[in-house]
Amino acid sequence: MRLEGKTAVVTGGASGFGAGIARKFVNEGARVMVVDINAEGAAELATELGNGAVSQVCNVADGDSVTKLAEAVQTRFGALDILVNNAGVTHKPTPLEDVSEEDFDRVFAVNCKSVYLLARAFVPAMKGRGGAILNVASTAGISPRPNLNWYNASKGWMVTATKTMAVELAPSGVRVNAICPVAGETPLLSSFMGEDTPEMRAKFLSTIPLGRFSTPEDMGNAAAFLCSEEAGMITGVAMEVDGGRCI
Repeated sequence: MRLEGKTAVVTGGASGFGAGIARKFVNEGARVMVVDINAEGAAELATELGNGAVSQVCNVADGDSVTKLAEAVQTRFGALDILVNNAGVTHKPTPLEDVSEEDFDRVFAVNCKSVYLLARAFVPAMKGRGGAILNVASTAGISPRPNLNWYNASKGWMVTATKTMAVELAPSGVRVNAICPVAGETPLLSSFMGEDTPEMRAKFLSTIPLGRFSTPEDMGNAAAFLCSEEAGMITGVAMEVDGGRCI
């Protein structure tokens, strides 16, 4: 098993891509903390996964909540090997000038500020022992669609943050990579489309050469590789897991 003996935190882990990553990590031998603002969902998944999986409620956009998360990790695991920044939100498809300030702030707090807060909480200890950080960005940060402007920008920020973190942390043995999913069967799908209709699904699928949406299992497989020793020479990469959409 590729992650045998490793400890991992997966934010936004109660559903969607996060749940797929958490499930794959457990199957690969890791002890996983499923972190989510949805306490009940996180607890249910941790119970389902078993094998030492635990849950922790956290608002990743709030510094005090992230501090409590770090304390919980110290108590449960002692040390952290893998940090997955998966929690994310979007705004509805809207002309860029019509997105509310409240929605803009929410998108950047959850998608961007959280990466800073979790780095501040966990990187100091990881510098002393090495590890892997995985940021779940998006094809939106590479090949943006119209009317999701500020979501696209937040994911582009995450791609750049991945590269700058990788350069700075490499001397300490901490690898930092990103995966860039295309739209998938997750709770956010209807938010990206605006309305979940057969016509809108067909429109989205027409832009994906492999002809299907991504799945939590796809993200789990990519994440497990990038966070394993098999990827020991890979850092600063934003891997497109997108069925060819960004070609």
